[in-house]
Order: sequence, then structure tokens, then C-alpha cells
Amino acid sequence: MDMIEHGLTFVPPAQRVAGMARLGCDKNGGRTRLRRLYQDGSAKIRMPAVSADPLEAVLINTAGGLTGGDRLAWEVNVGAGASATITTQACEKVYRAASDRAEVRVKLTVGAGGRIAWLPQETIVFDRSAFARRLELDLAADAEALVLEATVFGRLAMGERAAQGNFHDRWRISQDGALVHAEDFRIGPDIAAVLGRSAVAGGAIAMATVLMISPRVEALLDPARDIIGGQGDASVWSVKKSGKLLARLFADDGYQLRKRLVPLVELLNGRAGLPKLWSL
Repeated sequence: MDMIEHGLTFVPPAQRVAGMARLGCDKNGGRTRLRRLYQDGSAKIRMPAVSADPLEAVLINTAGGLTGGDRLAWEVNVGAGASATITTQACEKVYRAASDRAEVRVKLTVGAGGRIAWLPQETIVFDRSAFARRLELDLAADAEALVLEATVFGRLAMGERAAQGNFHDRWRISQDGALVHAEDFRIGPDIAAVLGRSAVAGGAIAMATVLMISPRVEALLDPARDIIGGQGDASVWSVKKSGKLLARLFADDGYQLRKRLVPLVELLNGRAGLPKLWSL
């Protein structure tokens, strides 16, 4: 209920979401095992039972979505020789913001000979939302990583479209102390108008960026391009003593995007395949 103060209507500020979770794992007894788990606020981590590497962890935002002023932080440390796959329980939803913006910070560290697969399910952006995400990944010289972020601007099946809003995604990836990948993707405030441009997305509302750091990437380029098809592409570079594969995909809706992300992740993630919670 509104409160009246000196003849003016005053709306108390809404309670905001805050959450922080940290996970650490090491190689012990021939397989990856949990070393540390910390959870605070709405950020929770659960680990399905697995019989072999990689260790699999599921991130959960118990608030059920994000809006202006919300803050989430995830930190994962994979020790030397260890392997972990990180995903989310469901798609993260970013709702309309009355003020401020929602922020998510991701910090990943992988030791010598370790591997991480960062594979959250899609982020769904609602109309008039405001969102900023920062992803930092620090790899040892011979560590490997597979990183995915997929975004859907609106849900066409529900008659929803993200016409207005602000979205910012910032990546900084380092290996052996050197920056090997950096990007900042910003769109807004006229999201639909920008996505509609032929030089941007041609009206597509679903998109994904996939990055792999590994010496094996060159052999995976052609199979990856076959999966991606005409709506996107992939390239490969040499990075220090390793390699980098970068793929961009776009689609008319989230379902069409996932139809290609599923086989692409299966290809790039090798024997680990898809996280248990992923499906079409």
C-alpha cells in the first residue's frame, strides 16, 4: 500500500535479490571431487550424482528471475587436473525494471591441466528490462574451457517481445596471464529496432556465443560449421600454445536456437556431452 508523506505519494522501495555462491573442486583419488561450497542469499548450487568426471554442478537462483537492483555472483575454481561442467536449473529470466538494472558477475578459474564447461541455459530478456553481466575466466597455460551464453529477447510463443530495454554482456578471458579474448555486447534502448537491421540479426531474437579454448579446436571447426548452418558461423585462431574457436549463432526463436546448440555442445564437449538438465 502507498504511504502518504507531506501530501505526496511515497512507494517504499521493493526488497532486492542478492546472492553469492562459490564452488571449488580438485582432482583426488583419480576423479574430480568437491573441495569447497559456499552459498548465500538466493544463489544455490546442487550437484547431481555422477559416476565419473566431469563433476557436474547446477546453479539455482531461488528468486525465480531478476529485475532492477538484483545482484548475483557465481565463482568456480577448478583445480589442477580437475574437470567440471556448470549449468543452470532453468533459463534465467530478466524482468522489467522499474529502476536500476540487474547485475550478474561470473568468475571462473582453472588450474594446470584442468577443464571447465560453462553451459548455462538461455537468458530470457523481457520488455523494458535492464541487465548487465560480467564473465571473467582465468586459465592456466594448458587448461581448457568451453563457454556458452545464449540470450532470447522475448518469448514469441507467449506473444512477448523485448522491444525496449538495455542489455550488456562483457567477457574477459585470460590464459597463462595473457588476455586471449575480450568482448562487450551492448544493445538498447530500442532492442527490437536494432535486432531488425539486416547487418545485426535480420529480425532474429535468439542468439548465442560459444567459445572454446583448446589445442583441439582446429579439427572441430568444419563439424561445428556444419551444425551452425547459414544462421551464424565459426572461426579458429592460434592462442599461445593453444587454440580458440569462436562461434556465433542466431535464430528466430529460442527453440530453433537450441536445436543447433544441443548438437554443437555435444560436439565441443566431447565425452562429457550435454549436462543432464539440457533437453529440447
